[in-house]
Amino acid sequence: MLDSLRWRLAGPHRGGRVVAVAGDPDHRLRFYFGGCAGGVWRTDDAGITWRNVTDGQFTSAAVGALEVAPSDPNVIYAGTGEACIRGNVIGGDGVYRTTDAGRTWRHLGLRDTRHIARVRVHPHDPDTVYVGAFGHAFGPNPDRGVYRSRDGGRTWDKVLYRDDRTGCADLRIDPANPRRLYAALWQAQRYPYKLESGGPGSGLFRSEDGGDTWTEITRRPGLPQTSVLGRMGVALSARPGRLWALIEAEDGGLYRSEDYGESWHLTSDDPEIRARPFYYTHVFGDPQDAETVYVLALRMLRSSDGGKTFGQIPTPHGDNHDLWIDPADPTRMVEGTDGGACVAFDGGRTWSSIYNQPTAQFYHVTTDSRFPYRIYGAQQDNTTLCVASRSDESGISSRETYDVGGAESGWIAVREDDPDVVFAGSSGGGEGGRITRYDHRLRQIRDVSPWPQRTAGRAASEYKYRFQWTSPIVLSPHDPNVLYVCGNRVFGSTDDGVSWELISPDLTRDDSTKQGASGGPITLDHTGVEVYCTIFAFAESARTRGLLWAGSDDGLIHISRDAGKTWDNVTPPTSLLPEWALVLTVEPSPHDPATCYVAATRYKWDDTAPYLLKTSDYGKTWRRIDSGVPDFTRVIREDPVRKGLLFAGTESGVLVSQDDGGHWEPLQGNLPVVPIHDLVVKGDDLVVGTHGRSFWVLDDITPLRQGAPQAPVHLFAPRPTVRFRMGSRYAGEMNVEVPAIITLSRAGGNGYLVKKGENGESHEFLDAGTNPPAGVLFQYTRPEGEAKLVIKDSRGDVVRTLEHIPANRLVWNLRYDDAEPLGEDTPRDLRAQVAPWAPPGRYTAELTAGGTTVAQPFEVLKDPRIPATQADLEEQLAFSLRIRDSLSQAHRAVKQIRAARTQVDAAVARSPQVTEQAESLKAALTAVEQEVTQVTRGKNTRAWGFQPKVTDELVHLAEVVSAADAAPTKPSYALYDEVRETLAQQLDKLEGVLGRDLAAFNAALREVPAIKI
Repeated sequence: MLDSLRWRLAGPHRGGRVVAVAGDPDHRLRFYFGGCAGGVWRTDDAGITWRNVTDGQFTSAAVGALEVAPSDPNVIYAGTGEACIRGNVIGGDGVYRTTDAGRTWRHLGLRDTRHIARVRVHPHDPDTVYVGAFGHAFGPNPDRGVYRSRDGGRTWDKVLYRDDRTGCADLRIDPANPRRLYAALWQAQRYPYKLESGGPGSGLFRSEDGGDTWTEITRRPGLPQTSVLGRMGVALSARPGRLWALIEAEDGGLYRSEDYGESWHLTSDDPEIRARPFYYTHVFGDPQDAETVYVLALRMLRSSDGGKTFGQIPTPHGDNHDLWIDPADPTRMVEGTDGGACVAFDGGRTWSSIYNQPTAQFYHVTTDSRFPYRIYGAQQDNTTLCVASRSDESGISSRETYDVGGAESGWIAVREDDPDVVFAGSSGGGEGGRITRYDHRLRQIRDVSPWPQRTAGRAASEYKYRFQWTSPIVLSPHDPNVLYVCGNRVFGSTDDGVSWELISPDLTRDDSTKQGASGGPITLDHTGVEVYCTIFAFAESARTRGLLWAGSDDGLIHISRDAGKTWDNVTPPTSLLPEWALVLTVEPSPHDPATCYVAATRYKWDDTAPYLLKTSDYGKTWRRIDSGVPDFTRVIREDPVRKGLLFAGTESGVLVSQDDGGHWEPLQGNLPVVPIHDLVVKGDDLVVGTHGRSFWVLDDITPLRQGAPQAPVHLFAPRPTVRFRMGSRYAGEMNVEVPAIITLSRAGGNGYLVKKGENGESHEFLDAGTNPPAGVLFQYTRPEGEAKLVIKDSRGDVVRTLEHIPANRLVWNLRYDDAEPLGEDTPRDLRAQVAPWAPPGRYTAELTAGGTTVAQPFEVLKDPRIPATQADLEEQLAFSLRIRDSLSQAHRAVKQIRAARTQVDAAVARSPQVTEQAESLKAALTAVEQEVTQVTRGKNTRAWGFQPKVTDELVHLAEVVSAADAAPTKPSYALYDEVRETLAQQLDKLEGVLGRDLAAFNAALREVPAIKI
């Protein structure tokens, strides 16, 4: 059952963070990028479209390094886990290799390196590869330094290592002398409350023997001699001996050497190239021009005078991280930013789009009360977004998305009674705890922060109220006028944020030793990520008004049963939840007010164990419910319909428990491996906010609510399905000979890829979200062999018979059986579907397989947005059935004429004596046929040059009548009466021909003397 459930990508197709890019030196249009939580992607059309090439093969979504072998572009190495160590940095599981340009991959080990900064391949030997491993971001780790393999990754040697707190940040091979390598080591560590970048471990190293031995050149003449060193980047020049080093230090900047690193001089200490060194410090030399050097930071910067002065190259997004420059053509490049990957062929004057990569990283997800509902989230280093869950276009295009205030990091809360009003938060830009109120009707954003204090550049101890990077914003499920916001205390508002009331004391440990400066000892970095001792999770019980739960990032859980007047500390004992855990989710049970679920983690203490807990007595006692959970978790939710049906989001996917946490199973299906930061049950759907692959939806979780089947043939009760009208999924029947990119009808963008295969044409959306199933979704279990599904209406009449059905799931498109077909040689437009739409009502599905028939009732609901009445839709059905049946009658008549003509020709072949009578009979038959259907058109011809006949008119009229959810118009009835009268006249003529002329022909045929031999 779990295997048959299918996820769909809703979007958006807007790029997320990319720190690893590579280009193919031989295929000019082929490039690669590694998403920080999205796997490896490839383009074969210079960035017009991108496709993932690692789904189903990688067990880590995070790609921190990527390199195409210069001597064999089919060989590519990917190092997982990024080394630009943000507070929510995602770890990897080692190195992967492909030898067929990304089609298949093999894991090569180094699993506990966790974060890999660089992979470098020998320019002449694709089996010789070096890996620069940073190691664990949140604790000491011996698997750091530089590794080398000479057998394509089968075995590894650690060739450079400083200590368990120092890893590799950059690595270069001299293409003119591959035995010469340069490595930058970096001592750094993240804690939940601060970043430390720099220390005695940081240093610059050179090898002259392929990595066998290394010489430290950290304090060579011209470099900082006494300063504490932090992160460093190194780049080679087209001129032998020249190289650059970008150094984080008090007297740091860009340094240049002309003698392979023996001596140096400072070329620039421009603050722009030194910005946020832990996150950037990326430097690249032009492979042909010795005077050109690039620095990637907040902006992409280029110097044409050897690194003395820099100018900006505009890119589609800020926060630039990686650059590949074609050694043969330096104007051809691919670049990675916090907004995706982009390609240039003119040295960076113009770039390909970043709005074709569904790699957005969301922190939270919520939905609204609309139909169709919309999905909301805040995207890392971007805006908030509101995305349609389904569209009446072919796909969910970018024009159906808009931002709702706030910024990249915050929670979002949407008013239940007025979904145009949205509250969103953020902490970036130096405004901790910023809350906005957005009204979509006015398109205005109002700042309603509880304490609009500028926080940039200040330690958390200096704040009046401490707000985290992603602070909770919650609207009461009982009253949409009650809004909660959390810092280290809980704030409440009843006037949309115009005024606020403190409704809690400090609900954290308030440890002053963990509220200091971050980023030292060299460079301070205060963005809100490191603000500590804050409330990180908050919820009000949907069962009991005023029952509030709060969880802090320093491991405390509190409850209030009187709307915040008093609070009790109900933190589980350390035997269940160790101190200083990050409480990410508190989930009050929608079934029992005394029950609450908690998802916590200690990954920021280098502890990747899962911590899922449950209380059934308002927090007096707790128990762990994470047995068998393979990875740390950020979110847990209970199904609001079936008690004890739980969903959890881990660092690699989604799990489900059908026994209240006793056992957990993967609910992965086709969902890619990706961190799940949040999920929500919306009606019968499960919606997840991934941190690297945008929003995904599991349509219809009702089978999970119904439990495991007890018989070999089982049909799950379908959920009530709205009669939703959606545009054609594809632009038309393409019949392509080669894979082609087709623009979505009316939706814009690239649309979808259509290609031929053994099973006919297949379609894959490239820059638009996928709509949910267009009809009733049936899910079932059955034995192998033939099976069918029969749909009946409330009277028991057969509506549709579906034979040769798939193995586990089938979508009925809400259509009755179609008109009787005319034949394969019918023009395409006359093969259009005229099957009537099923109106709202009660139906029954009967599944027959293996000699067993099982049935389930279900309901089709009216689209709540349409004004048509049930009577209107019943009238539409009745009229559509009349049109369909008339078309079937016309098709039967034409087939009867053609069958008779075929028999006449066969008789003439045997008895040429009746040729004259045969021609007369065929002429009479053809005269009727020509009035019923167009006979001069070929299969692939269009209607424009041919007079419409009865079948043309009926097909067109069926489309007119079913074009909208409404009763038929009077002109439609009038036209039908005319067409039906014409058809009746021709049927009368046919009856006469068959009764008179055919009888005469048969009589003449009987008089033909027998042939004697």
